[in-house]
Amino acid sequence: MSAYVDGFLLPIPKKNLKAYRAMAAVGGKIWKKHGALEYRECVGDDLEAKFGTSYGRLLKLKPGETVFYSFIVFRSRAHRDAVNKKVMNDPALQKMMAGKKMPFDVKRMSYGGFKTVVDM
Repeated sequence: MSAYVDGFLLPIPKKNLKAYRAMAAVGGKIWKKHGALEYRECVGDDLEAKFGTSYGRLLKLKPGETVFYSFIVFRSRAHRDAVNKKVMNDPALQKMMAGKKMPFDVKRMSYGGFKTVVDM
């Protein structure tokens, strides 16, 4: 099966980890309800790169921040588009987001859709 993946990199203030995790747990349930195959939220643990550019440097982390690497797996890009359309119209998501300040700087979030080329 060749999957399609939406990937996210987010700088999260450590003081907001509890709020972000709660938001992500609700989001995960909503994405899964509408057909996502997998939903993962991963917090940085070993971010000191020995080569290349570390995620912290890439995101220009500020003191007191950490990185979340998150991804959602779908059957295909068309499946992703259909699921995301349902998610964005889900009343539970709209209620969760209504009038609330995000627990991270949305302008520093990175996002993209990816075709799977190796799946083992």
